[in-house]
Amino acid sequence: MAAVRIPPGPGQESVWDYPRPPRIEATGRLVEVRFAGIVLASTRRAQRVLETSHPPVYYLPPADVRMEHLVPVLGKQSWCEWKGAASYFDVVIGGERAPAAAWAYPHPVPTFAALADHLAFYPHRMESCWVDGERVQAQEGDFYGGWITADVVGPFKGAPGTGGW
Repeated sequence: MAAVRIPPGPGQESVWDYPRPPRIEATGRLVEVRFAGIVLASTRRAQRVLETSHPPVYYLPPADVRMEHLVPVLGKQSWCEWKGAASYFDVVIGGERAPAAAWAYPHPVPTFAALADHLAFYPHRMESCWVDGERVQAQEGDFYGGWITADVVGPFKGAPGTGGW
């Protein structure tokens, strides 16, 4: 089934207006990640990656993440045709663990150099993720890590049947 672009309303953007290859942009919005009852990350210095049909993925600088709660997942990597090799992290707080809940590009391709060592989090594996006080909805599926807020409209890639978009 072909995707039908939802027209954005005032103050909204359509993921169908995002470019391919993706674009990276800095944002001053307050981005927060919570897990196991604590604020795991909080920043106004995130980078957003915007790609056709995908909700934005927020990458947070490590200085604004409680890195003591991230454990590298040895041997797990993936490859992005645009950004390069990704490494993964479990989030561990007390007795709670979220496997491979975060990822980073330690050595991204030059176009995405601003992402170096920044962390992205799968919203569906966290207690909650927030942008400017709005709770994020997770992009469907287990592979993509997009953050859906009221100011972004789709339809979004990730649900069953959207693999060819």
